[in-house]
Formats: sequence, C-alpha cells, structure tokens
Amino acid sequence: MAGRGTKIVRLAAAGAAAGVLMAGIAVPAVGGAGFGLVAAADEVDLKPVDLVEPPPAEVTIVRDAKGREIARFYEEYREVVGFDAIAEVMKTAIVAIEDYRFYEHGAIDVEGTLRALATNLRAGKVAQGGSSITQQYVKQVLLNSAGTDAEREAALEASYTRKLNELRYAMGVEKKYTKDQILEKYLNIAYFGAGAYGVEAAARRFFGVHAARLTLPQAATLAGAVQDPNATDPNLGREQRARLLKRRNVVLDRMAELGKITQAAADRAKRTKLGYKGTKLPGGCEVSKYPYFCLYVRQEILNNPDFGRTAKARLATLNRGGLTIRTTLDPVKQAAAERAIRAYVHASDGPVAAEALVRPGTGAIEAMAASRPYGNRAARHEISYNVVADAAHGGGIGFQAGSTFKTFTLISALKQGMKVDDGFTVGAGYRAPAYATFKNCAGENVGDPSHTVTNDEGSPGWKTLRTGTWGSVNTFFMELERRAGLCETVTTAKSLGIRRADGRPLQEYETFTLGINEMDPVTVATAYAAIAARGTYCAPMAITAITDRNGKTARYRPKCRQALEPAVADATADVLSGVFTQGTMRGVGGIGRDAAGKTGTTDDYATAWFAGFTPDLAAAVSIGDPRGSQRHKLVGVTIGGRYYGIVAGASLPGPIWKATMLAALKNVPPASFTPIDRDRFEGCAAHCRPAGDADPERESQEETPPEDRPQGR
Repeated sequence: MAGRGTKIVRLAAAGAAAGVLMAGIAVPAVGGAGFGLVAAADEVDLKPVDLVEPPPAEVTIVRDAKGREIARFYEEYREVVGFDAIAEVMKTAIVAIEDYRFYEHGAIDVEGTLRALATNLRAGKVAQGGSSITQQYVKQVLLNSAGTDAEREAALEASYTRKLNELRYAMGVEKKYTKDQILEKYLNIAYFGAGAYGVEAAARRFFGVHAARLTLPQAATLAGAVQDPNATDPNLGREQRARLLKRRNVVLDRMAELGKITQAAADRAKRTKLGYKGTKLPGGCEVSKYPYFCLYVRQEILNNPDFGRTAKARLATLNRGGLTIRTTLDPVKQAAAERAIRAYVHASDGPVAAEALVRPGTGAIEAMAASRPYGNRAARHEISYNVVADAAHGGGIGFQAGSTFKTFTLISALKQGMKVDDGFTVGAGYRAPAYATFKNCAGENVGDPSHTVTNDEGSPGWKTLRTGTWGSVNTFFMELERRAGLCETVTTAKSLGIRRADGRPLQEYETFTLGINEMDPVTVATAYAAIAARGTYCAPMAITAITDRNGKTARYRPKCRQALEPAVADATADVLSGVFTQGTMRGVGGIGRDAAGKTGTTDDYATAWFAGFTPDLAAAVSIGDPRGSQRHKLVGVTIGGRYYGIVAGASLPGPIWKATMLAALKNVPPASFTPIDRDRFEGCAAHCRPAGDADPERESQEETPPEDRPQGR
C-alpha cells in the first residue's frame, strides 16, 4: 500500500490484576519503502499465547567426596535465586529505569508502547522499544531458546511482527504469573555484562557480594547495565566503565524523580566510585585446584552416553544444566599425592611425574596429581593435557609401562597351574627360537628370532616365579610368557582393564611382557587395584551422584566383575609383596603394612614406573619427558634438584609411591592380604629347581647391602 492514511488497530492489553481491555487506539499506518501497513483491527490477533519457558542455563558445580566445590562448568555463568534473595533496592532500581509502571499496567504498557511507536514512525524504523519488563523477559526466553542462528536472528529482529508476537507471549505470561514472579524471572535471566547472567552472578562478578546484599549505588549500577551490557561492560576497559558510571547516575536520578529515594540519597550515591571489583568467575578446569581430576570428570560426562544421547546434548547438559556432580576425589589422598610428587620432582624439570590413586573394590579414583600445573603458559611450566589419564579423558599418548606388565605374565602362569617356586634356568639374553614361538591373539606369528632381549637387572641362572619377579629379570619373563602364551598374557591384561592410553589396539608382540605399550596412571592403578580386591576388577569411576536443578538425584554404582580367581589374585599379591623385601624396592623399603607392587623401567631408561597396592588403596606413578621420552631419556638428568645417572622404577616412582601411601593411609587401620593358598601355589610342581642349581639372584640379594644394590626394573 503506497498511500498514507489512518487505520484503527485494536490492542488488547490484558491487565495482570484488572484484566482491562484497552481498545480503540488510533495508530497511524506506515507506508513507503521498506514498511507495510501495521494491520487493520480485524487483522491483529492479540490474544494470550502460552510461552514455552525452558529453564535458563545454569552453572554446573563439581564437588569432591566430602562435598566441597572443586570446579564449575557453564555456558552462561548464572545462579538462579529466589525473589527474597534479591535486595529490595535492586528490584526498585530495575523497575524504575526499565518499566516504572510495571506493577500498574498489564502485559502491555500502552503509554510506553505509543510513545515508542511515535518515535519509531518518525525515525522510519524500530528505533525505540518501549517494552515492558514482561516483554523483555519474553524476548530473553526466546533468545535463550534459540537453537540456530536463524532463530537467534528472529528473536532479535527489528520488526513489528516480532513485536506483536512478544505482546501475545507477554499476555500469556501475565496470566500465568504474579508481577513478583515475573520480576524474579527477569532478574534471573537478564545479561548484565562481564560474563554475568542473572542478578546473583552480576552481584558477585561486579561487587563480590550476593544479590541480597546490594547497596543503592551497586543496585543502580546493575540496573543501568541491562540496557546495553556490551557497551557498558566494565571488564572491557575505561571507556566502558565511564559509560556504566554515567548510566548508573541516570538510574539514581530516575529513582529520585519517581520518589523511590530522596535526591540527597541519589546525590550521595552518585559521589561514590563505580566500585567494580571484577571478581573472577568460578571457572572450569583451568582455575580448579584439582585440574587433572576436573578434566577427567568433564570428559567422562562428554563421552558417556549415560549422560545424553549425543555429544551436543551432553555438552548442553554439562554447561547449561545446573547440575551438582558429586565425585570420588578424596582431598586427603589428593594432598598426599601432591606433596609426595613435589618432594621429588619440580614443575620446572623436563620430565613429568604423574600419579593416580584408586580404591580397590570400587574403581573410585581418589586422587590425580602431576608435577606440572595445568595450562598453556610455557613460562610457568604448564602442561596442556591430562598427563594422568588416557586420551579419552583429556590425556595424551601416555608412556611405555615397562616391567609393570610383567605382573600380567605372572598372573597368566599362576592361572595355568604354576606354583610360586616353579622356575627354569635363563641366560643373559633371550632370543625367540622361531617366528612361531609367539603368536598374537589373531594367531599370527610375532616371534623375532633376530632380536635378543637382555637383562638390565638380575643375573643368569635358575629363577622362579618369585625370584624372577623380585629381580625383574627380562629373560625370565620372556621365557615365562612363551610358556604361558602371549595371547593368554594379553587376555589377562585386558581382563584387568588394560588398554593403550591413545585408544589404539594393544601392540601384541613378543616383548608385550616388558611393557612396550603406552599407558596412563589411572589405567595401570585400576588394574593393580583389581589384584588388591582379590580379582574383582572395577572400571575407573570418578562420579558417584548427579543432582539436577530440580533436586532429583541419580546415583552411580561401581561397575565391577570378577576378572581373576580370588586365589590367583592372592598368590599374585604374595609374590609382589616380596618386591619390597627381596626385590627391586628393597632399597626403598615398605610402608609398615601389607603392600605389594612392581617397578617398571623401559629400554634405555626412557620412562620409569611403580605400581602397587595395599588392601585399601592402589596407586601408579609414572615419570617421563613429554617432549618425547625416546629423545629425552632419563639418563644423566637433574630432577627435583638431584642428579640421577639413570632413573629406574625404584629411583623416583617408587619413593613417590611410598611417600604417598604413608600419608594417604596415615589414619586408616592396616589391613592384611588374604594368605596364599599353600596347597595350590606354594612350592613347585613340574618345574622344580634341579639339585645343586643355585639361584644367583637370590644369593646376591641376601649378600648385598640394600644401599649398594642397583635399583631397577
């Protein structure tokens, strides 16, 4: 329609209390380029429409096992609070500046709407909103509900169609809620700038106080910020702060003009400084006291279908759901691990030490610690991935686990009927007789007759399951793996949850028993925890309960299965306990209670490990250089201010493990391992030592003082 004229638009304003029908308002129609006729009376259907109100995004809080907060996740930093938790002066300020007749009009403030419409007509565009607080709330709901860019653009579109839709929804909101309820909802959804959504978050971010404790100048500041929160964002610089201060004073003057405060009170408030504190928003893993555990929890939510059907749904649940996540983290054990690592390894060292503590029988991860802080700042020696966990939980490729894998060969031999004093004579080197000597689980020949495995520890001669394990003799375990079977050893490891840190299939070569696969401390600690639990393997567990925003709690139980016969696990613990008294950890010593474990060192001292357990707690410690363990070996290095010619499993990981356990179990009554089934496992069966064939390894351990004996694999 090209001509200009006047039409009658009948606007129905549903008053919240009186339900007054405002009709017969003459509104000039708009013609000309870019604008069409608003509507004729019979073309405008202003009836209440029910607004779908998805809950606004809220902060998810992560807590440790004691209930203390350790991290927060959010897309929009918001804490929803009740009407009574908002200072009265805040309510007064926002109403004064945004919609002073809020408690008097219905869904539509006719005076404000006509005033804005006249301005818009003069400007030839929608230049002034004239929206009531109810309409502003509707707009925020539509914007927050938008799932696509097109929906977001529609929610912000400067058009009369969008305005009329807002009016219809506003009428529905006014029918559904009281004025106080609408104001509460608006104050909880509005954006105030500086990353703060909702009045509680804004009060904390801007002034470091709860919304209930806001003062007059503070309330006026926040009330002024909602008009254009980006232009007045005090976190962006001086110019924005100056705008915010000016806007605050406008609010104060308006409050005085309406008689809500005296002019003297307004003048006093205007003389105060802005007072912006810029309180840090409680954030994600980067600012958590326990960043590696935090990363594990985050990835557990994002990767686990239990928490949403799609990755997008899981991310939305985590960042918008307002969840409270209860975890397995034990602050006492976490502190023990952190202190132990700091005592031996500095953050500025090239190699990184990492440790995980797991409770046997539950799989609960009770601590995750590393020598480097988490982050991206190289100058502060930070590391940007979860060095304690696998790639699925934010970790990297891991480090070769070395001789900690010999335990799986030991278990396989015990499962097949060997006794702890069964053995055989081994030399200084081992070479597979044929390619078919070792077969992987696909039935392929993977023996390597061209390669000779040598010993880094121990000496040739007669070795038993006990002495070969205590001395960590490579040639003994190559022969033991041949007899037990490579695939059987791999299967045993898998039954205890062993999988590569990078998620790729395990490398099933003849040297599997020597720990050629890259692992992470959480996975290794969990495998050893299964031995402590008499063969019950429980998957690593970090989350025990999740409470949603409505107070409904879902609890998560350990996922356990019997991986080993209890008697086999008991016999394994019996053999591994000798590592402290007769083996590679003899120079370090035990912890004054039943304990078992295995040192681990890789070829040429690229990485070093110790994994061990008591009946109450298992832990695994790794150390290696994240720049590349094969390029930066643990030879001739200074770590923790101390020079090491070589770093083996008992050099650093073992002492860290011991210090951790002593502190972590300080107030835990000692528990005992179940004794070995002597009839089944003591002595020897088909592989007894020939008469007169001495065990030089055992003799050397008996004759050599602990401090003079090499500490190795």
